[in-house]
Amino acid sequence: MARRKAKRKNKQEKIRPKRIDANAARQDPKKELKISAIGEGTVIDHIPTDATFKVAEILGLESHNGVVSIATSLQSKSIGKKGIVKVAGKSLTQEEVNKISIVAPNATVNIIKNYAVREKIKVKSPEVIDNVVKCSNPVCITNNEKIPTKFFVVRKDPLKIKCHYCERSMGKEDIEII
Repeated sequence: MARRKAKRKNKQEKIRPKRIDANAARQDPKKELKISAIGEGTVIDHIPTDATFKVAEILGLESHNGVVSIATSLQSKSIGKKGIVKVAGKSLTQEEVNKISIVAPNATVNIIKNYAVREKIKVKSPEVIDNVVKCSNPVCITNNEKIPTKFFVVRKDPLKIKCHYCERSMGKEDIEII
């Protein structure tokens, strides 16, 4: 038994870490994407690539005076490709978060204060969507009179909603944000 322990000890001593070329581990700086940090504001992360500009549209960023960074088709371990929207000097309203949850149901909203994440919120699709989505039925009462729309979420992934008034079902491809 003592011989076995001695052999194991000798084997352990012979194991040496692999040498790694320090230059090989680094990426070429020209190939790295760098987006500057924001001091105060909001970062929306884990947006599906095809919904990144829809999120920017929901937030009305074309008229925002602060720094706005939008990146799309970034690598993501969890969803493959993703988008990110950084907005300096803006806090989201609950209405904006509800709208984002429709186009990006797995997005994360990060509240930034003093260059650090102070709060991380996973958006949730609500069970009832009030006055956020336009009904795709042209004869629906909401498209012909001043009545706020109301939809029930039938399925969250993939998203399927049903109009409270005309009972038309709509998928993600049919949804138009008001």
